[in-house]
Amino acid sequence: MTHSLSPWAVAASRYFMTDEKLELYKIVFAPYTFQVYATPDSIWITVSQPSGGKVMFRAAYCAGGHMTIKYCTKSDTGLHIGADCPAGDQRVLITIDEGKWPVLHYQTTFTPAAPVFIPFWPRDIVVSGEDNKPENTEGELHVKQAGTRSGLLYFTERKPAFGAVLYLQNLTALAAYNEVTGTSAKELVGGQWPEIGMALPTTNDKSLPADESFIVNDAYVTFDTNIAITDTDMSRQFVDMLAAVYLKMPRPETTYKHWPDILEKGLQDLDNHGCWTYIAGKKYLNAYFCDYKTPPEIMVQLAVLLPQLDFAKWSGRDLPVIADIRKTVNDFYNPELKTIMRWLPAVQDWLEGEEEQKAPLTMDSWYLHHPLLNLARLAAEGDKDAERLFFDSLDYTTKVARHFNYKWPVFYKMDTLEVLKEETAPGKGGEKDVAGLYAHILLQAYELSGNATYLEEAERAAETLAGLGFELFYQANNTAFSAKALLKLWKVTGKRQYLDLSITCLANIFRNVQLWDCNYGFGKHYGTFFGLFPLNDAPYTAAYEESEVFCALNEYLALAEGEPVPDSIRLLASEYIRYLIDRACYYYPPMLPEEMLSKEIKTGELDRNLWIVLEDLNDGWLPSGAVGQEVYGSGNAFGIVPRHYHYVPEAGFGVAVDYPVVRFDNSQQQVSFDILGSNQLRCRLVLLKISDKELPQLTVRLQGEKIATTGNLLAEGHLAYEISGGQHVDITW
Repeated sequence: MTHSLSPWAVAASRYFMTDEKLELYKIVFAPYTFQVYATPDSIWITVSQPSGGKVMFRAAYCAGGHMTIKYCTKSDTGLHIGADCPAGDQRVLITIDEGKWPVLHYQTTFTPAAPVFIPFWPRDIVVSGEDNKPENTEGELHVKQAGTRSGLLYFTERKPAFGAVLYLQNLTALAAYNEVTGTSAKELVGGQWPEIGMALPTTNDKSLPADESFIVNDAYVTFDTNIAITDTDMSRQFVDMLAAVYLKMPRPETTYKHWPDILEKGLQDLDNHGCWTYIAGKKYLNAYFCDYKTPPEIMVQLAVLLPQLDFAKWSGRDLPVIADIRKTVNDFYNPELKTIMRWLPAVQDWLEGEEEQKAPLTMDSWYLHHPLLNLARLAAEGDKDAERLFFDSLDYTTKVARHFNYKWPVFYKMDTLEVLKEETAPGKGGEKDVAGLYAHILLQAYELSGNATYLEEAERAAETLAGLGFELFYQANNTAFSAKALLKLWKVTGKRQYLDLSITCLANIFRNVQLWDCNYGFGKHYGTFFGLFPLNDAPYTAAYEESEVFCALNEYLALAEGEPVPDSIRLLASEYIRYLIDRACYYYPPMLPEEMLSKEIKTGELDRNLWIVLEDLNDGWLPSGAVGQEVYGSGNAFGIVPRHYHYVPEAGFGVAVDYPVVRFDNSQQQVSFDILGSNQLRCRLVLLKISDKELPQLTVRLQGEKIATTGNLLAEGHLAYEISGGQHVDITW
């Protein structure tokens, strides 16, 4: 197959087939040869293999040609190149780190000689071969940037046989360019084979000022000679390569947020009348603040109840909201269909069909399974009513699963099982990760009952996830729950396919994150690094899905101890958890300036003084909160505090760690615990002041050795340490 090329790729091909190039640098890290060339209009970094495969990276571009190299020097920090172009100066820094996963980094700074527009900029990767004819190459682009997700490319050059490449554009570095030009970092990284990579956002009405420097490229790239064939191999390769690049890229600093205070504010505001609807003498939670038109939903009630129970168990406190919600759960059961319903049956006639799912007996596939997951959690804690409701609904749920052959549509009619909407988009299939969610609840049924038929049914569902690859993800929390269920299946059955599918689920999660900080526009007011998008096509990150993924990954890492889960998974999952603890507070409107909150609200109302989370945080040029304040996202703080805060009241202190912790033990004037995550990265350990008294004299030991550093005293009187993950900690007093 011969590919069409743009004039810019044709020109590059010609330069490399003639003498119109100047070699500036060469180094060999077998099997790769790295060379740096100057052509009339670009600075190129070529990476080639003995097989003949070659990938070319355009580190600098001079529109119109006439590039002059002013200097090329090697230092301890890398190769420094200065180039003069008619439009201005460009400086390029290139580093190449050798290792199992060699990482190439190139950063380019542009200083305009006069105010300039950027109406066009070519992409910075051309896939080629030793014949320097990109049109003759063959390969596959597995992952590229969607919306404002990471500036990622993951691709394989198969002919010539180069192998795999993972490219990550550090879009954080483009913030000054985006701010001045009013452009977004949305969908900058992509392209069509063999011309791929990043193209600068174009500017037509706002120019770059003269004599100011702007980073216009900041790419991190790693390579693997292996050509992955199966979904399993591809998923493992992707997470391993992503972790390799993640370790090299700059990451924003985090700051300590005192989540117990945020939790108390949220608990108080959850009592606001706008969070509740009163029907027949009972209180039901609204999905959105002041949304009195939509009937209560079972998912909403349980999504708030379970985190509240986690906190009540952790704190020993009696929370009235728990009793209020418990009184309502049975009201969602339909004795004719013998299942729980999404909408409260008594008032389903409130539904007017203003949205396709808002109609009586219409079920969004995942909405049937998610409440069952939470009912089973209640049952495991000894709630007999929840156990009865769970098992009473299970036959219907299994009937639906088998009817659809474990491939659920988006919407169906609950009584007839008529498909109302089959696919998320033409050719994309339905809610693919529901098979994993269904397997999760069948495993819960097996654990509650010991009945092996539930385990067999869970396996039948799980096997249908094979072959979906990077198309498995429908909704973030469902995919995370699927990963956990599949890991459990591996542990119960010993069948390798379930471990492999679990890793595929997490690869899908990590391709849908935002590994950059949006520091332009409104984005200067909140953190976005490692934000997770709720759906494949969602334009914003969402509080509810993120909080559930956060809890699921905590549980996943604990389950994964001693299991052959890749270290890259442990690293990335722990880092997601750490960054969520840092930035999730910005879902609360009191943490944001009023001018960035949307004035038009899709559902309910927005009260900027209430500690009820916004559903949506958007790109920096867009207001946030347009969807509404989601009451069902109130589990945010209630998920964080019980998992990451540990109080020792008899000694007058507490412990907070922003990596997951297991085996926390308090005995004989000592607490000890193990921190999960990677020892290649650092997390924050905080000794908490929990009373008016000063912290007691405490000694911290890591791996049995007294900590060598002095903690950083925080304004609130807490003492913070930066320590590596993957360690055993002892604290004595």
